Amino acid sequence: MISAQWTPTDADIAEARVTEFAQFVERRHEVTLPDYAALWRWSITELESFWRAVWDFFEIRSATEPGVVLAERGMPGARWFPGVELNYVDQVIRHARPDRTAILGVGEDGSVREVTWTQMLEQAGALAGTLAEAGVGRGDRVVGYLPNIPEAVIAFLATASLGAVWSACGQDYSASAAIDRLGQLEPAALITAAGYTYGGRFRDKTGEVAALVEALPTVRLVVTVGGDSEHAQSWSDVTAEPRPLSPVAVPFDHPLWVVFSSGTTGLPKGIVHGHGGVVLEHLKSIALQSDLGAEDVFFWYTSPSWMMWNFQVAGLLTGATIVCAEGNPAFPTQDALWGIAARLGVTYLGTSPGYVLACIKADAHPGTDHDLSALRALGITGSAMPAASSIWLTENIGERVPVFSISGGTDVVSAFAGGVRTAPVWAGELSVPFLGVALAAFDEAGRSVTEEVGELVVTEPMPSMPLYFWNDTDGVRYRDSYFDTYPGIWRHGDWITMTDRGSVVVHGRSDSTLNRNGIRMGSADIYQAVEALDEVTEALVLGIELPDGGYWMPLFVVAPDGVTDELRERIVAAIRTQASARHVPDEIIAAPAIPHTRTGKKLEVPLKRIFQGAGAAETLDTSAVDDPAAVRWFVDRAAEDQRVHRAR
Repeated sequence: MISAQWTPTDADIAEARVTEFAQFVERRHEVTLPDYAALWRWSITELESFWRAVWDFFEIRSATEPGVVLAERGMPGARWFPGVELNYVDQVIRHARPDRTAILGVGEDGSVREVTWTQMLEQAGALAGTLAEAGVGRGDRVVGYLPNIPEAVIAFLATASLGAVWSACGQDYSASAAIDRLGQLEPAALITAAGYTYGGRFRDKTGEVAALVEALPTVRLVVTVGGDSEHAQSWSDVTAEPRPLSPVAVPFDHPLWVVFSSGTTGLPKGIVHGHGGVVLEHLKSIALQSDLGAEDVFFWYTSPSWMMWNFQVAGLLTGATIVCAEGNPAFPTQDALWGIAARLGVTYLGTSPGYVLACIKADAHPGTDHDLSALRALGITGSAMPAASSIWLTENIGERVPVFSISGGTDVVSAFAGGVRTAPVWAGELSVPFLGVALAAFDEAGRSVTEEVGELVVTEPMPSMPLYFWNDTDGVRYRDSYFDTYPGIWRHGDWITMTDRGSVVVHGRSDSTLNRNGIRMGSADIYQAVEALDEVTEALVLGIELPDGGYWMPLFVVAPDGVTDELRERIVAAIRTQASARHVPDEIIAAPAIPHTRTGKKLEVPLKRIFQGAGAAETLDTSAVDDPAAVRWFVDRAAEDQRVHRAR
């Protein structure tokens, strides 16, 4: 039996919001739910009762009372709460506390700006009034090209209050990359900023903003935070006169925002979510799974380009204070993020496995160098979390703080599995499927399996599944993305194992599966073994089917001191010991850097295609990549390998 890394105390269970919810369900439905596992099973077998219980437990505000919960159950096309009208922003306004801070804006220089609930709502009201005067209304798009600053949150609230549709990307994107995304929406208004600070340097974005304005002919209002522009109104002028924020009621499935896929392998997909589905899903995820409430300070290091920004904004739905941090989390020192958490009294901190690994390599000591006594939980997402990193966090933060690894996607703007205050944490595993998520692992025959690697599937609809993809009028792209393998069942594209304990292990993307001699393997298992070595900064493994029927599995490693024979031996030994002999690569190759999407995911799929002979320009958009120079190295290496194979 594997020992749990963290186990809830009786007090944890008694005080958890999810326990209060379970008791609410027990009274209402006369059922017995002794633990989280029982509650989860009830939530997916009694799907309509569960989501109505979420609605009533949180006393969601709506202009019309809910009747039918799920009018159409099939996927895609499930139809939730027909006839109900509400607004996301109404659920935020109900928590307004004039004397409390709603948003903490943190600069890379350590400066902190407090925005009270009153200031946030009055500025949102003022901006909403200006947007309305410019003719922006229900269904129109308002887009942001902004760093992660409080104004981005306020602009979203102003937009949503009007029934207009929000979308944004961070200013680390070039103008052309932003146009690829925001240009699809034909926006009526643009909210932007003069620039942002990263790595100790201010990055002026006025040129990119000008290019963006020129490329968006439908824009009739531009508002700029900081700086001057003859073509824009200043944020300070627009919000100088406070106005009340008065949300309009819209249908449950009215578009709230458009979030975009990474766009590394083609034009980014614009994924549309609705007001009602997001309110339900995020209240469940933030309040019940994450146990956040009005006294919490919620900080997930993110960007407006990434769905975790939307997820963090949802802290406002519970009355929590949220943190917007601009800049590099590892500047001026690797442990800078921990310093922010300590100074602000953060109670729930979210980051990525990559950042944690970098702290390990830098020999950081966050628990002793910073006062993290306010911290109640850590959240980790972006890629699979190695068990060794999870254990390091416990050793360096404290055994009292659970490490909740979560896995989900932009597609549902939430998580499928993660942690909860009332269930144990096992290192390297996600503790539980989330409530209301009928999660399973399917084998190749479409059978549900446990203790075996399978495709991550969801067999019942979730309210936050996409309404549709932007400009996908016949729905073909949407159906092909999730329902082409198992009709009527959502296939997400990850390999997972559902354990007998009820936990979930994520092995990596199934569309970049390593399949050697018919045995399927996940890349995450290799990364966990290799990246734990002190000499290795990062690794990338590819499984490449060759034209002659052969299979080549190279492992690329970034090693500052070079890949010596001794290091190769250590890498092989680590993989054999921690994964298996079949995980050992055919070749270990030194690389200068590993490229990622701008949300931190390794480019396994497009690089595999390039090594199989696909053209780089048709396969990969480097504007959506964090390090184009690293991509060029891989393209050159692929061309060299193809010449060698042809010569043979």
